Amino acid sequence: MVSMKAERSIWIWIITIIAVIFGLLTIKSGGSVLFVDGVAREEAGNFVPFVIWFNFLAGFAYLIAGAGLFMQKLWAAWMSVFIVVATIVIFALFGLHILNEGMYEFRTVAAMSLRTVIWALIATFAYRNIIRQ
Repeated sequence: MVSMKAERSIWIWIITIIAVIFGLLTIKSGGSVLFVDGVAREEAGNFVPFVIWFNFLAGFAYLIAGAGLFMQKLWAAWMSVFIVVATIVIFALFGLHILNEGMYEFRTVAAMSLRTVIWALIATFAYRNIIRQ
């Protein structure tokens, strides 16, 4: 069982803030494309629906994981690991979509790369500082 620390390290604050901000931005951007027939959808160009849906729903997971990480909960550390694994799976499926000559935007490749790196770093931190302790 993970013991609660009375004081949180600066790193807990940083990964919490990153996870929450990332979650809010992800929900806003994905929701704008999925649910608002307007500028955001037009500017999205050749978006891939399953990637947008995954990212939109993942935004909520980012918020939940961020709150749990702030409380230094074991389940939140494992959720962070799950988030990065799920992101890699969706990224691989997106790669197959591209290889099958599916339409896409390069910025989706960049965004998925960023998501993968950010959550790999958060999951690594959570593993080292919550799961292993």
